[in-house]
Amino acid sequence: MIRTVSALVLDGLAPFEFGVVCEVFGIDRSGDGVPNFDFKVCGPEPGKPLRTSVGASLIPDHGFEDLIGADLVAIPAIAGVNYPEDALDAIRRAAAAGSIILTVCSGAFVAGAAGLLDGRHCTTHWMHADALAEMFPTAKVDRNVLYVDDGNLITSAGTAAGIDACLHLVRRELGSEVTNIIARRMVVPPHRDGGQRQYIDQPIPVRCSEGFAPHLDWILSNLEHPHTVATLSKRASMSARTFARRFVEETGRTPMQWVTDQRVLYARRLLEETDLDIDRVADKSGFGTATLLRHHFRRVIGVTPTDYRRRFSCTDCAETA
Repeated sequence: MIRTVSALVLDGLAPFEFGVVCEVFGIDRSGDGVPNFDFKVCGPEPGKPLRTSVGASLIPDHGFEDLIGADLVAIPAIAGVNYPEDALDAIRRAAAAGSIILTVCSGAFVAGAAGLLDGRHCTTHWMHADALAEMFPTAKVDRNVLYVDDGNLITSAGTAAGIDACLHLVRRELGSEVTNIIARRMVVPPHRDGGQRQYIDQPIPVRCSEGFAPHLDWILSNLEHPHTVATLSKRASMSARTFARRFVEETGRTPMQWVTDQRVLYARRLLEETDLDIDRVADKSGFGTATLLRHHFRRVIGVTPTDYRRRFSCTDCAETA
């Protein structure tokens, strides 16, 4: 049961991510049947303003010592990677005393600096996932999910994924009825399907060799046609073995893995920019059948083509604008 919540604030705090924590845990909704949380905002020096990432100031009412003993310690996104040692010490002591630690977006770096990610499953914004994995090599960083629940450590991906993580924690600790009340007041779904893969910009891989680039360009211009290693190698005037080896060296993927990924990316663009039905999208992107498109699209992007179009279709935006 969560009764006490302490939020860490430092210079460079991101207001939206902090606001997410405040919205879920800092507002008295006891009149709606939601248990009231004892919510504290904890900074380096009570009463002293902190600069946020957008230039505005925020004044905490409590010091780091009030992180220790809270049922939940929330760490919003905070710019930079150098954090006060007394803040990190308080987080460590809070975790050791049994607090649940929840991070939003780059708040995972603060938890990592406190040593809480070692050997743990975690996530952060997809733009920062590689940096998190490099900085904390024993952390098991999942780049695809909206949040990771690893028991007393909950980490979330970028920005709005903090809402998903907070509501998940409320559901886990207080049940679905309380979660639904909070979500309804926030005008957000109590649960989102899919992961952050659907929000990641996935460009065509950088080509390393000018001599090999024309082969990739030709494939991209002919995705709707069937391809095999044998037909592609013949067109490139190479043996199948040599072509496959060169392809992996150039792209990091086998030929058919690369072709499939590019078909998914092209299908994604068609779903965003056209009103073609799913069968036609499957045909134009080279999958041939809607069933095959759905299988590979969900594997790469994390949601079905229909769900993706509903969220990202530019034609829908134009119609409603």
